[in-house]
Amino acid sequence: MTDDARFEDGRESPLNLGALDVEDLKVLSSLAQDAVFPITEMQWDSKARRFGLLLNRFRWEDAGKARHAPERVQSVLAFDHVLRVASQGIDRSDTDMILSLLSVEFEPGADGAGDILLTLAGDGAIRLSVETIEATLKDVTRPYIAPSKSVPKHDD
Repeated sequence: MTDDARFEDGRESPLNLGALDVEDLKVLSSLAQDAVFPITEMQWDSKARRFGLLLNRFRWEDAGKARHAPERVQSVLAFDHVLRVASQGIDRSDTDMILSLLSVEFEPGADGAGDILLTLAGDGAIRLSVETIEATLKDVTRPYIAPSKSVPKHDD
């Protein structure tokens, strides 16, 4: 006799998730919180209307935390239907800059369009003007021990 798959069975698998509405985007935001990435690992393809980041994301969903040190994994966070990209608090000429993603939020406009706001540590932000919400978060490497060997913490 076979058992049905359980949610817990997928916790050690690579993520490959999509977001098509605000609630989906909140899930991606929670999983990408505290991801770090070099400024050189973000790209906007204006012709394809696609913006992407190669992140080193903390594995908040890791069910094996009791067995090993905290882990990170490289992931691609991509957004489709992007019309414009703007940033503040980021020196794009500093190619050694490492950015830390705090949240991903949607600010609605007319007819499903709006802005996706990527809030960064240190008062930085990236604003994506989009026709509609369509985002993906996909793990592209195996997990690795977080260099800090600790869980990210935030001052309240």
